[in-house]
Amino acid sequence: MDKPFAITLDLGSSRANHTGSWRSRRPEYVDRLPPCNHACPAGEDVQRWLYHAEEGDYRAAWQALVEDNPFPAVMGRACYHPCETSCNRAKIDEPVSIHAVERFLGDLAIREKWPLSAPLPPTGKRVLVIGSGPSGLSAAYHLARMGHAVTVREAMPLAGGMMRYGIPRYRLPRDVLDAEVARIFDLGVHFEPGVRVDDVATSVAEGGFAACFAAIGAHLANRVEIPARDAARIFDAVDLLQRVEQGEAPRLGRRVAIYGGGDTAFDAARTVKRLGAEEACIVYRRTQAAMPAHAFEVAEAAEEGVTMRWLRTIKRFDEDRIVVERMELDEAGRLKATGEVETIEADALVLALGQNVDLSVLEKVDGVRVVDRVIEVDDRMMTGHPGLFAGGDMVPSERSIAIAVGHGKAAARHLDAYVRGEKAKAPPPREVATFETLNPWYYTEADRTSQPAADPVRRRATFDEVNGGLTADDALFEARRCLSCGNCFECDNCYGVCPDNAVIKLGPGKRFRIDLDFCKGCGLCVAECPCGAIRMVPEDG
Repeated sequence: MDKPFAITLDLGSSRANHTGSWRSRRPEYVDRLPPCNHACPAGEDVQRWLYHAEEGDYRAAWQALVEDNPFPAVMGRACYHPCETSCNRAKIDEPVSIHAVERFLGDLAIREKWPLSAPLPPTGKRVLVIGSGPSGLSAAYHLARMGHAVTVREAMPLAGGMMRYGIPRYRLPRDVLDAEVARIFDLGVHFEPGVRVDDVATSVAEGGFAACFAAIGAHLANRVEIPARDAARIFDAVDLLQRVEQGEAPRLGRRVAIYGGGDTAFDAARTVKRLGAEEACIVYRRTQAAMPAHAFEVAEAAEEGVTMRWLRTIKRFDEDRIVVERMELDEAGRLKATGEVETIEADALVLALGQNVDLSVLEKVDGVRVVDRVIEVDDRMMTGHPGLFAGGDMVPSERSIAIAVGHGKAAARHLDAYVRGEKAKAPPPREVATFETLNPWYYTEADRTSQPAADPVRRRATFDEVNGGLTADDALFEARRCLSCGNCFECDNCYGVCPDNAVIKLGPGKRFRIDLDFCKGCGLCVAECPCGAIRMVPEDG
């Protein structure tokens, strides 16, 4: 009988990086950090709740969302959605409209009266929160869910902070804000409106609080000296918006100039149009490109008849006109005055030059350090005074609702650990899923869903909401545009393309594993994974 025919493969003399004759690298499944999650200042697990939404399970999506953020209906309207700026889908067609789906879920939860999950058992610890803006309420929400007894003290008569007194109703309807705030108080959070805290140490001691989180918003407007014949016709934008919210709108006249280039300036300009001003003109000392306001604010303001004058500084306010000096950019891009002046007719001037926080309540506390008009905090968001935490507008950071909500969540985690005598552990870092890790061949173009908008002419005379929400079908479609960057969604591609049957299915929701006894390390599974959830690693790695 003949001997079996044998083939000998020359695999090289070096075996240092080999565990067998098949491969020097092997595939492994990985959970990368989606870029939307990475960019979200509120710390949302965006991909997780989008996954439930694209399955049509909106309640599960909302429940996953509110684990991190108690304001989905508010944030879906008022957040500037940096998650979408980072969305990998933008390199295929357009980013997923994450904020629109978030708003849909928040609105649906309000209509359906979905309750929050019950808090953990009481810990017996009492916590004081100063300020009921987005940061303070976020902290109160998370602390209450952890089982702590939370008291929120607020100087204003209603809760919401700058969400209520800084964002006009046409961007954020008050019934929406009230519903999401009420849900927090329904957890057992005790709210004390109209109470100004002047002595933090005494308030903490007399109240028997184990710790305190200070989150006072930036309600103090920056001022600039402008010579004027009638100073009574010069208003602060923050004060103006607050007075409008309280039903005390001042008389501004037919023509109003607004000095500034941020979002508050445009909110003020759009507000005065709704108050009856025939002309609202933005005056800004820099170029439009250098303006800090978001592009959609500028576009919507222009639609509503707001005009803009760039490269202008105000020199004085005469009886019925503003004298401005024209600026220009030198070769290095620096501003310089030209000495040329012109006039803009105006009956009132609104200053929107930024805001600051009244820090007097914390400046008196031992160990608290003020640097550049904000409170210095450590990586736990605790000040130099043990047990006193701070966040939101009070600490060094950009100022937005999403950032403030994220501060509240982070502070709650560290404050909870502090009152327990522990230290909160940071989650392990994860590699961000870049577009280069995906296989876009599997994705077809799908146009981003547009939100309906009210007619610009009608908008000028009403504080009704400008932008509408998505329908359930639109929300489902938009959620399904998510690419699931960096995380397996069990598409079965790896299972189908493996030439060695080395990919083992573990059952629904359990994903897969690689049988290394069969895998030869060809890397086909990695190349064909749509979402970049598999990578090749060295055998000795």
